[in-house]
Amino acid sequence: MAYDILKARADFLQAARALRRGTQGMMVQGRPRGDDSPAIRVGFTCSKKVGNAVARNRAKRRLREAARMVLAQQGRPGWDYVLIGRRFDTAARPFPALLSDLEYALKKLHQQG
Repeated sequence: MAYDILKARADFLQAARALRRGTQGMMVQGRPRGDDSPAIRVGFTCSKKVGNAVARNRAKRRLREAARMVLAQQGRPGWDYVLIGRRFDTAARPFPALLSDLEYALKKLHQQG
């Protein structure tokens, strides 16, 4: 199952007020939308703390690929997720560890909500 991309600032702000779970490789925010749409929506962000534009883009590419691989099985329909890159860790963490970080964060978010 593919996902839709969050682009509107309002959607990011709503996710920021919702559930969150931090891991070594990333911070994941999630919320059930409460509408009838079964779509999974995902946003990606990295602040300037992550590094220059090259470092931020690399971290976001890794987050996008992790989301593509994990959300198909573990994402819940009708939820919004925001994946936030961490300084140094998102770009440097081994990719299998990044995948397990996302799986762990999703499991914990779904237990909370």
